[in-house]
Amino acid sequence: MPIALDNLRVGRKYLFINQGEVRYLEIMARLSGDNFKVKDLETLEYYTMEELLRWGKGKDYELEEIR
Repeated sequence: MPIALDNLRVGRKYLFINQGEVRYLEIMARLSGDNFKVKDLETLEYYTMEELLRWGKGKDYELEEIR
């Protein structure tokens, strides 16, 4: 069961799956409400959660903390 966006914590790492894309993310900052600045741990690019969820949550949506 995926965790809710309001339970994300700055500095923690998460596995994010949506619309067939798998990403390993680190939360860098909380921008507002459920929007966060995130760093892709594989490509080292920065995104916002809003950008990653722009087209909605797919049937495969998953968000889990990794250690």
